[in-house]
Amino acid sequence: MTRQYFGTDGIRGRVGEPPMTVDFALRLASAAASVLAPAGGSVLIGKDTRVSGYMFESALEAGFVASGLDVGLLGPLPTPGIAYLTQALNADFGVVISASHNPYDDNGIKFFDRHGLKLSDELEMRIEAALEGGGPQTRDSGSLGKAEIATRARSLYQEFCRASFPAGQDLAGIKVVIDCAHGAAYKVAPRVLAELEADLVPVGCSPNGRNINAGCGSTRPDLLQMTVPGVRADLGIALDGDGDRLVMVDHKGNVVDGDQLLYILAMDRRSTGELRGPVVGTVMSNLGLERALIGAGIGFQRAKVGDRHVLSMLQATGGILGGETSGHLLCLDRTTTGDGLIAALQVLAVMRRTGRGLDELAAGMERLPQVLVNVRLDHRLVLEEAAGVREAVLDVERTLGERGRVVLRPSGTEPVIRVMVEGESDGEIRRFAGQIADAVREAAGGASARLIS
Repeated sequence: MTRQYFGTDGIRGRVGEPPMTVDFALRLASAAASVLAPAGGSVLIGKDTRVSGYMFESALEAGFVASGLDVGLLGPLPTPGIAYLTQALNADFGVVISASHNPYDDNGIKFFDRHGLKLSDELEMRIEAALEGGGPQTRDSGSLGKAEIATRARSLYQEFCRASFPAGQDLAGIKVVIDCAHGAAYKVAPRVLAELEADLVPVGCSPNGRNINAGCGSTRPDLLQMTVPGVRADLGIALDGDGDRLVMVDHKGNVVDGDQLLYILAMDRRSTGELRGPVVGTVMSNLGLERALIGAGIGFQRAKVGDRHVLSMLQATGGILGGETSGHLLCLDRTTTGDGLIAALQVLAVMRRTGRGLDELAAGMERLPQVLVNVRLDHRLVLEEAAGVREAVLDVERTLGERGRVVLRPSGTEPVIRVMVEGESDGEIRRFAGQIADAVREAAGGASARLIS
């Protein structure tokens, strides 16, 4: 069965356009209830700060109550917070209303199972099958669920995050700029850092429903890069709109991305004897990360793009650390899913324990130049059937040899082909990326390309 709604991270789209409509959300709630809690039970609903979250929250609440489920309304809370609370409060499953790092006029819906894990492909396919079974179901009055605001939820999650930092230690004397992208972590992250006695400078912590990810957060760290040296802070922390991604900035204003943060955590876990299994990145992880870890005697493996694939490989190999360049980091010795705040606290703990700055900790990994070009398509292109594209990729790979890599993949969230070329010479890889992008455009019969980095 081909997926119609679920992508790499739940269901996502432009608000008001299928599938992100109120009537679909109502049907989705009924379908999810029939698969994930057919005998009744409870569900938690959390969201980020988008104005459209109100209507999707109401639609999901109505669908779940009509299906006989009790609903706990969490309000704005980071995605990993909903994952944790689903398990901690013994709910049958949890729902997140968020489009993560996308602009405010997008939104999405994703699920966690009772263990705080993202749904398997099999469960998502069963929900899609149930969606084809008709409209939402309504039980008789005696079987309906009820809804209430989960008043203790935020404090429980804050305590959980705080407990991931070493007991007996604090952040006194460390000046931190925290950028929450005007998103779901705007209350939790500053409060946890304040409880740890950090000298705090908040930015991106004033959501209005429409400014989420707008010129701030992990996808736009420019504001943080200016603010950190401007206020003479020790570092900056940037989360994305739903709080599951992390990018940091050192005291000079230099960005420290997910690959570098993963390197810092892996090296520290090895030094303390806590590291287990290989570190898992993705096909997009910088070659410099792989070289640095292997040079230090730490195993490294690559999964497909997407935190669910990283998690799956970690579980298969017994690893505890993994993540993506974007900053979606998994610390399975601390939590079950990617959590930007908990990952930041782990890096801060390394800084506190070693007395070393973020720039010094990241210096052991040499990041190779990497260019990403997005080729936007008007129609679907099957890369395996595009002989010209294959030839262009093989030609570049032969030239690069072991000095670099080529990754070509369709996006899981938008109609684009992503062309990534990595190597030791910035000029060379930009030329190679352009050549492959041209081949993709020709095979697609006309498309537009945009250089990302």
